[in-house]
Amino acid sequence: MIIRNYLLREIGRPLATMLVVCMALFAGYSAADFLSDAVNGLLSTNTIVELIVLKLLISLEVLVPVALYLSIVLALGTLYGNSEITALHALRVTPTMLLRHVMVLAGCVAIGVGLLSLVVRPWAYERLHALSRSAELTLDVDAMQPGTFYVVQNGARVIFLTRRQGPNGPARDIFVQLRRPTDIRIIHAELGYPVAEEDNGRTDLYVRLKNAHIYDIGTKPGAHDQVLTVREITQDPNRHVVETPDYSSVTAGSLRIATSHKPADVAEFQWRLSTPLTTMLLAMLAVPLARGRPRQNRYGKLGTAILIFFVYYLLYTSARTWVQHGMVAPVPGIWWAPALLAALTGFMLRSQIAELLSRRDNAA
Repeated sequence: MIIRNYLLREIGRPLATMLVVCMALFAGYSAADFLSDAVNGLLSTNTIVELIVLKLLISLEVLVPVALYLSIVLALGTLYGNSEITALHALRVTPTMLLRHVMVLAGCVAIGVGLLSLVVRPWAYERLHALSRSAELTLDVDAMQPGTFYVVQNGARVIFLTRRQGPNGPARDIFVQLRRPTDIRIIHAELGYPVAEEDNGRTDLYVRLKNAHIYDIGTKPGAHDQVLTVREITQDPNRHVVETPDYSSVTAGSLRIATSHKPADVAEFQWRLSTPLTTMLLAMLAVPLARGRPRQNRYGKLGTAILIFFVYYLLYTSARTWVQHGMVAPVPGIWWAPALLAALTGFMLRSQIAELLSRRDNAA
C-alpha cells in the first residue's frame, strides 16, 4: 500500500503539471483563433470564453492520455535515475508489480476518458456548433468600428462604416451589400444608428438608416436594375430566424450512431470506443520505455516516447479519416492502429508477460 501510494504520487505530480500546461497552451491557441472576431465585434467575450471551454473539453480525450503517458515516462525515469527502482527490487517489488500499480491508475483514467468521449464529446460538439451558427448569424452592432468590413452569414451580408463617434454612437457613410436569390442590393446611407425592438419578450437590435440610396442589381438573365432613394429604412444586421442545423456525426449521441452503418458514424463511434483503450495501451507502453540505468538523465527516454506517440497519433487519426470517407471498411475500421500499438506494447512487455504466464502455470 505504501509503495503503491508513493508510485501514484510520483506519477500524479508531473501528470497534474503537464495537463495544466497542455490545457493552458491549447486554450491560448484557441483564443488566438477568435481574437480577431472579438476585436471586430463578431463575437462577444462570453461567447469566446464558452467556445474555448468547449474546445478544451473536446481536446481532453487526447490531452489526458498523452499527459499520463509522458508523466509515467518522466516519473519512472526519475526513479530509475535515482536508483529507487533498484531499492524497490530489493524490497521484492518486481517489474510486474510495478506494471500492475500503473495499470490501476491507467484504468481509472481510462474510465474518465471513456466518459469524455462517449458523453461529453457529442454534447460539447453540439453546443460548439450551435454557438458557431449563432456567431455566423449575429453581429454585435454596438461594437462595430469604422474602417472594417463585417462579413456575416457566409458573405450574404457585408457592412462597412466609414466614420463613427464611439462604440455606441451613430455612424456615417454606411455601405451595406445584401446577396439575394435574384439580385444584389447595395445600400449607401448618410447616417445610421442601432435601435432595439421587442418581439415576443425578446429584444432584437436593428439598424436604422437615414437618407439612403438603394441599388438593386439583377443577377438573373432579363432582370432589371433599380435605384431607390428613401428617407429612412430599417435593416436587420442578423438573421433572427435560425435554420435547422445539418446532421453531424460528432454531435450525435453515442447510442444513436452505435447502430448506424454510415461511414462517418462508424468512424466516430469507433473513435469514441478506442480512446479508453489507447489510454491503457499508452500507459502500459510507458513502463518499459522509462527503463534506464542509475544516475541516467530522466529525460533520456522522453524523446523516444514523444516520437512513438506522434507516429501513433498520425496513424490513429488517419485511420479515422479513411473510415469516415469510406476508404477503409468498418472491419478493420480504425482498430488496426490500436492493434499496432498493442503489438508494440506486448513486445516491450514480453518479460512481464512471460512472468505472468509462468506464475499461472505454477499455480495450475
